[in-house]
Amino acid sequence: MLRLAAGLVLAVSLFAAPLDPVEWRLTLDSQSAPPGGKILGHLTAKIEPGWHLYSLTTPRPPIATTAKLAESPAVAGFKVYQPKPLVKLDPTFGVNTETFGEEVTFLYEIELKKDAAAGPAELTAQVRYQCCNDKECLPPKKKTAVATINIDPAAKAEVIVIPAGYTEFRPVGAAPASSPTAPAPTNQSPASSGFSVFLLTTFVAGLAAIFTPCVFPMIPFTVSYFINNKQGGRSNGVGQAVVFCVGVIVFFTGLGLITKAIAGPIGVVKLGNSPWVNGFIALVFIVFGLSLLGAFELALPSGLLTKLSQASEGGGYLGTLIMGLTFTLTSFACIGPIVGPLLVASVQTGGLQPVLGMASFATGLALPFFVLALFPSFLQKLPKSGGWLVRVKVVLGFIVLAVSIKYLSTADQILQTNFISRELFIAAWVVLFALPGLYLLGFLRLEGINPDDHLGVGRMLLGALFLVFSISLLPGLFGATLGELEAAIPVQAKQTALGGSGAESGGAVWLKNQYKEALAKARTENKLVFVNFTGNACTNCHWMKANMFPRPEIAPLLKDFVLVDLYTDGEDAVSEGNAKMEEDRYKTVSLPFYAIVDPDEHVIATFAGSTRNVQEFADFLKKRGNSLAQKSL
Repeated sequence: MLRLAAGLVLAVSLFAAPLDPVEWRLTLDSQSAPPGGKILGHLTAKIEPGWHLYSLTTPRPPIATTAKLAESPAVAGFKVYQPKPLVKLDPTFGVNTETFGEEVTFLYEIELKKDAAAGPAELTAQVRYQCCNDKECLPPKKKTAVATINIDPAAKAEVIVIPAGYTEFRPVGAAPASSPTAPAPTNQSPASSGFSVFLLTTFVAGLAAIFTPCVFPMIPFTVSYFINNKQGGRSNGVGQAVVFCVGVIVFFTGLGLITKAIAGPIGVVKLGNSPWVNGFIALVFIVFGLSLLGAFELALPSGLLTKLSQASEGGGYLGTLIMGLTFTLTSFACIGPIVGPLLVASVQTGGLQPVLGMASFATGLALPFFVLALFPSFLQKLPKSGGWLVRVKVVLGFIVLAVSIKYLSTADQILQTNFISRELFIAAWVVLFALPGLYLLGFLRLEGINPDDHLGVGRMLLGALFLVFSISLLPGLFGATLGELEAAIPVQAKQTALGGSGAESGGAVWLKNQYKEALAKARTENKLVFVNFTGNACTNCHWMKANMFPRPEIAPLLKDFVLVDLYTDGEDAVSEGNAKMEEDRYKTVSLPFYAIVDPDEHVIATFAGSTRNVQEFADFLKKRGNSLAQKSL
């Protein structure tokens, strides 16, 4: 009887997590239509509570819904319409998305061929979609829905009326309505709020880039060139400033276009999880960081700069445009460390953000030149160039080197080479954030700090801030968690849930990629197995391990289980096997994903995604924790 009950529990748990929470149905307004006529189709998705799918126009990283119509000898073309989606923050992806929940109907305006044969014709809607809830996302699915129209020359032609609130979806590069098939949507319209924040961030970063030693000294010289132009007076000088700004914007927008062209085909997920991409980004940041610290100077070939300079001296608007391009190239040694993280962030979000983000950054960078050309008297109020510019460059160099450690660590974790341990990572950050503090306070003699320089209040407070942050990292070297920073820091070398050093300190020991061993151990100790599907580059997984599992409400409960980590994002056979197990057995590829199983691999319970709700996770463990004991009675 107990075995039967356990079987029922297993069946309920398997069916509780829907393999596909969406049902599709295609219906037509008319039962018959004449050749050459139009009909209106309704593609309706019924979505289970708690789940949602994405609109045809939602920006990446979630996968937008694709609605097409299969080729048919009776169909001349079609248009697709969608209702207004709900725009909200998606906690799974951390960006604003366009979603539909409960039920949504897409409309097909279908035009029949004039020579369509009389009789029944089958119409097949093809849809590809991704379904998510607040904790996890299911893999994309493809479905079809079929309806039949009777083509009758005697039928009355219908007038198609699209209801209010529906808009036609026109993907970039889409075929016209007369084409038998419309391509999948490729446009990525940015969601309002999250995208606005990103543009504001890039714009402010452009303004901040003004205060670097490669840019700030150029302001008086460049603005003077505009206002002292003898040809055409003041209006011509303003026009020259506009053209100069256009040159700056063209350069960075082109950089965004190139980044989108390279990253787009690769895919956002593969790009973020590629050890080679992360390693390359780290290498670029190291080069920039060392250059900012004065190890060497990044400069373009002198011959190229000479030719650009000569071209800009030709005068006129073309010369000013070339001067703007030359300015961006010569200042890139200082601007590059600011541009780099923005490009990385934009690629990870996808869509048009690499292009529009760079355009916004360039606008912020170029705006002061234009404003000063309009109001040249403001030049007298600018702070004088001096040692503070050099100090900005040096501090930025240390920060860029610290960021490079993060990308090196990500590549190291994915490759599982274990060169950068948690302790090494934290130690590197302690040093790299302490050095700018010591530098600003005058204890570290680098360029920009002289022995007789006066220590101002601003420099003192900023230096103290760096030292405080550096010192706050020290407990992490001795096993303490570092809160939200744990998402970026490598996990403990010895897999423990409680922040100790494993069995030696009484902590709960985690087995790594030892699923069979965990089952055997659970059988010997009469325990259940707590399976943690995790990833080396999964920040939510790291956060849960460091901040949720050690909680006093959670840690004692985890001690009742045999704990095993199964990594799914490595490039080795073991990781591929773990990923296949998660997908085949649990019908999901989301990370993190938790499962409680008995020694015979019967699934007792699952928990998908990360959570900040301690009670929710504790209830999950408490409710299932006695299942094995009940079974053995």
